[in-house]
Amino acid sequence: MATRGECALEPGGELTDLRPLFESLTASVPAPTGEADAPLQVLVTSVQPNDYLGPLALGRVMQGTIEDGQRVSLCHRDGSTEQASVTALFDYEGLERVETDRAGPGDIVAVAGMEGIGLGESLSRAEDPVPLEPLHVDEPTLSMEFRINDGPMSGLEGTFVTSRQLRERLLKEAEDNLAIRVEETDSADRFIVSGRGELQMAVLIEQMRREGYELCVGRPSVITKEIDGQTCEPYERAFADVPEEHTGVVIEKMGERKGVMAGMTNHGTGRVRIEFEVPSRGLIGYRTVFRTDTKGTGLLTRRFEEFRPWAGEIEGRTTGALVADRRGQATGYAAMNIQERGTLFVEPGDEVYEGMVVGENSRPQDLDVNMTKEKQLTNMRAASADALERLAPPRDLSLEEAIEFIRGDELIEITPEAFRLRKRHLTPDARHKAAA
Repeated sequence: MATRGECALEPGGELTDLRPLFESLTASVPAPTGEADAPLQVLVTSVQPNDYLGPLALGRVMQGTIEDGQRVSLCHRDGSTEQASVTALFDYEGLERVETDRAGPGDIVAVAGMEGIGLGESLSRAEDPVPLEPLHVDEPTLSMEFRINDGPMSGLEGTFVTSRQLRERLLKEAEDNLAIRVEETDSADRFIVSGRGELQMAVLIEQMRREGYELCVGRPSVITKEIDGQTCEPYERAFADVPEEHTGVVIEKMGERKGVMAGMTNHGTGRVRIEFEVPSRGLIGYRTVFRTDTKGTGLLTRRFEEFRPWAGEIEGRTTGALVADRRGQATGYAAMNIQERGTLFVEPGDEVYEGMVVGENSRPQDLDVNMTKEKQLTNMRAASADALERLAPPRDLSLEEAIEFIRGDELIEITPEAFRLRKRHLTPDARHKAAA
């Protein structure tokens, strides 16, 4: 009915236009409580870049009046203040942003000229500013290594491939997203990015991939703290809403990841809500496992709880990797022989290179394989030459599955065209030296 522009005040009532809906909103939503002549307070909830006006601070006027050309104070999270001038002021009419001369309490505004303002900070009057309480943002609990793509296929598929371009993009993300932090390292080609879980990191990686960036990322690691002489790690409270028949496998898998069940509620509708306290590192890569175990019917949510003492080792991948030993195109003949060793990630015709992870070995050790080997053509015939040969389809890893799969000595190569797994050190000699 909403798509037709119709509504009713109660179920089964007479359908009219949307006027009753807007009148109900006007009657139910309280009016702004701020005074127009009080000291100016604007809570900034977003910062949008603009090529002509610079960064636009978007927020709500809590009290006071803001005018075009006015001098204001930028009240930062650390308690410091600095002054700036309003170079342009915009209000909203419906979904349209329109320029205005002034705005009062309750107005949603976009303010230009606020260079250096951050999310959750506030604007106030220039003299004797009265800042608002900054918005609280949960601390990052997980970090990942971002680095340039230095593999043999670097620059073939992406537009932005240099360390300068990668650095600028990451710093811009940190400015726009309070939950993301970027640390520079002793290498100009490598950065440590911290965030609120592997899902947030995967979203950032996917955004950069679609924008044309090429990069490599390492395995996520949790951020630890020293509290009262103990090494502590972040814990999260996870809520799983699953059908009754899948509760056993969910509890079992959570137990393997050091999770402790804190509660269970049976709604009597065939679904059960289970609550867990689990280390953040235990949830790395679990979302994919959860979807598989519940056949896509489960719902999983999580939130940061607190830092607690280190829970001990959590068993990770117990299998090795099949590593290509030369560059070329993968062939069906080579894949036919190698698939007996494990599960392949590539198919005939894919480009491979030395050090690229082309599959998962069924044994714990890594195994170098020749994925480009071709069948020798001769005039000899064998009785079994016409036997039917079947090549198993490759395992197509999603980004989240790839993040879960890699070890500390492996990287994910991200390009606009594909995800590839590779060793951190491409040649066998370099890998042996790094392991020594």
